[in-house]
Amino acid sequence: MATELAKVYEPADVEDRWYRFWVENRYFHANPASDGTPYSMVIPPPNVTGVLHMGHALNNTLQDILARWKRMSGHNTLWMPGTDHAGIATQNVVERQLAAEGTTRHAYGREQFINRVWQWREQSGGTIINQLKRLGASCDWERERFTMDEGLSRAVREVFVRLYEEGLIYRGDYIINWCPRCMTALSDLEVDFEAKAGKLYYIDYPLEDGTGIITVATTRPETMLGDTAVAVNPDDERYREYIGKSVILPIMDRRIPILADSYVDKGFGTGAVKITPAHDPNDFELGRRHNLPMIRIMEEDGKMSAEAGKYKGIDRFQARSKLVLELNDRKYLRKVEEYAHSVGHCYRCKTVIEPTVSKQWFVKMKPLAEPAIKAVQDGQVRIIPKGWENTYFDWMNNIRDWCISRQIWWGHRIPAWYCEECKEVVVSREDPVVCPKCGSRNMFQDPDVLDTWFSSALWPFSTLGWPDETPELELYYPTSVLVTAFDILFFWVARMIMMGIKFMGKPPFADVYIHALVRDSQGQKMSKSKGNVIDPLVMIEKYGTDAFRFTMAAMAAQGRDVKLSEERIEGYRNFCNKIWNAARFIHMNLGEFVAEPLNKEALETLPDKWIISRLESVSREVDKALKDYRFNDAANELYAFIWHEFCDWYLEFIKPVLYGEDSIKKQTTLNCLIHVFETSMRLLHPIMPFITEEVWQSLPFTDKKESIMVSEYPFYEGYSDPEGIEAIMDFLQGVINAIRIVRSEMNINPSLEIQVILHINQNYSDKEIYIQNTEYIERLARAKLVNIDYEIDKPKLSISQISTGGDVAEVVLLLEGVIDIDAETARLRKEIEKADKELKPFEAKMANEGFVKKAPAEVLEKTKRIIEELAQKKAKLSESLKRLEGLK
Repeated sequence: MATELAKVYEPADVEDRWYRFWVENRYFHANPASDGTPYSMVIPPPNVTGVLHMGHALNNTLQDILARWKRMSGHNTLWMPGTDHAGIATQNVVERQLAAEGTTRHAYGREQFINRVWQWREQSGGTIINQLKRLGASCDWERERFTMDEGLSRAVREVFVRLYEEGLIYRGDYIINWCPRCMTALSDLEVDFEAKAGKLYYIDYPLEDGTGIITVATTRPETMLGDTAVAVNPDDERYREYIGKSVILPIMDRRIPILADSYVDKGFGTGAVKITPAHDPNDFELGRRHNLPMIRIMEEDGKMSAEAGKYKGIDRFQARSKLVLELNDRKYLRKVEEYAHSVGHCYRCKTVIEPTVSKQWFVKMKPLAEPAIKAVQDGQVRIIPKGWENTYFDWMNNIRDWCISRQIWWGHRIPAWYCEECKEVVVSREDPVVCPKCGSRNMFQDPDVLDTWFSSALWPFSTLGWPDETPELELYYPTSVLVTAFDILFFWVARMIMMGIKFMGKPPFADVYIHALVRDSQGQKMSKSKGNVIDPLVMIEKYGTDAFRFTMAAMAAQGRDVKLSEERIEGYRNFCNKIWNAARFIHMNLGEFVAEPLNKEALETLPDKWIISRLESVSREVDKALKDYRFNDAANELYAFIWHEFCDWYLEFIKPVLYGEDSIKKQTTLNCLIHVFETSMRLLHPIMPFITEEVWQSLPFTDKKESIMVSEYPFYEGYSDPEGIEAIMDFLQGVINAIRIVRSEMNINPSLEIQVILHINQNYSDKEIYIQNTEYIERLARAKLVNIDYEIDKPKLSISQISTGGDVAEVVLLLEGVIDIDAETARLRKEIEKADKELKPFEAKMANEGFVKKAPAEVLEKTKRIIEELAQKKAKLSESLKRLEGLK
């Protein structure tokens, strides 16, 4: 028996109910002992502080499509979920809470502060996981991991110790990016560079011998207090005589050398540059080459240090202002120019970072990068779209050592201890009690924690139980595919490949599918400041999860950003309504009927044979598209088939059978109808899981499983159309459309039957096939076919329209007594005048330079769209008028 459906599809009534059903029945849970080829993915772990944004929504929708498709295809599928502890971001959240309470983490103390962070995580850290469930994500929630849980923490420690023992982790003084707000080191990837309007200061450095000056240019004059040299290019003729001499550093009165180095750009400023090795990464490298002193003139909080002399204790930017005034007063400042340049900001708090020399922990990257480069070159790892390979190679071939220590409290504590007595450094899997060198118990642990990305780099194998040899690790590693955004290609993807090869002997995934950004409808990046952010949860609440997910999939074309608008989501909600109404139509015609397994040989009518042929063709194309990560092609194939071919054509074609008296023919067609519709729901399920489950469960057929989720995904590898059914149907649809076009253009009453002649192209000699199926043309186009032949004389009062079915036929509509040519001509002219009148003010706007310059992008886009629509309407009306006037 069929289950009755409500008149209107209400997503809120359906989604929570089915999601609970799936979870309660453990359909998301992967069993290593199950049969089936393994298929596994790890979720890019969202920050524990995060909430669902459009990037998450796209990323997880695509992953869920793959997971559901592979489960239904018989694979033993694991989609591993979890969250990242997000060291700096999480610490900032809790520190803001403490500040609101009038205290600080330092007042709390380290242990109490860490406990407070864990409390916050228990109360609020699961927000994004719940939001992913709202999206329909079918992750194996029974296996949910957290980068700070006990198992993953053990894996992190094991990796650190092994790398240290092999000499791939070391501690040393090096130039790093420092955030004075977060009070921690940052890796190069954690610095966001923004173009800023600044100034270029030209400062005179007097030669020590009193023979003149050398002028340097800098964007950061406050760093000159730490200068230890001036450098010029050895090929620069202007400065050849200066090389080897010395200057007196203004303000500090320190003698520093002038040296030659090819690093210096002759075209920048004056061609002579100041060298501050402790506060600039390029100067640091030059300083190491020339054995220059490294003077730190700033403290960790961004204030000037004792090495800055009289400027000690002043904030770096205040020091800049004061120093520039002093340089000007003392006649050292030659000039100041406006200068746009790129300034690094902390990716978390947006504070301007300060390069500084510091003692930090580093990973040697080149030995790890070489096999990771080879893995992509050899095809062990495919990056899709392929164009991203060049970006990957460029970064990997120029990789620098990775600063992995962070001066915060929340994170994996570095497993290194220092002996107060003999200064021995102990890196250990277990906390040491005594110094192994001198036996002292006076030891303390390094206060720093590891970069959050260090633990994330181990995610594909640590989540599966490594370093233990678990069944999950044996079966599901390496994973099948990683779905991710391009912006973490280096943060995460490259590091996972390096660590996977190092500790598992093989890359962590076979494919890396990189999806594009979700932008607004104008192609602009979404941001709160622009006010163009679309909240996925608001869209889900408004239009339903399925409509939102389908929008994401339909627009996820490889290598092309998603230009999202609310109208698109609303449009796909209409698709949900179309499916729902089709299901209700089927129910209205069922009675007590229960479908049996389909016997294709028993099908009698052309529409039944055609829709089965199309179903098999579409299922093959959708499966192929998903294999190639062409999510948009899969979605659009299904949309076109279900909306147009099934609903618009097939349901109309079969109505005479459903409403007729031939009960046997009706049962055959009902059987076909239910088979096609339930198969379509299975094809669509990975993209639109909720409505497909609701509708599929309501259909009456004998071999139904307990859920669409665990039913078989349709695939017809041997698809063919031996009888040419699809060509015949293309012909019929083309003729019907041609007649409908003319009826619409000529404003012919829909209820009025019109006489039609078909002039068939002689290349299509099987005229009898078309004669046998004219009933469909006559019924759906309200037409009477009076002649079908290869050669016909066209009556005077007639209009021809080429059939859209491969130009098989010319359709001639006989208009004698059907239309009043003079009245219709007058109507069309009036419509053209109206369209022209509506068009002119918009064209005038676009011709106005002032409007074009001042109007917002979305207003311009809307105006252009209106002009295009009105112009098309006017052209169509003009064409109809021209055809009508040709009849006179």
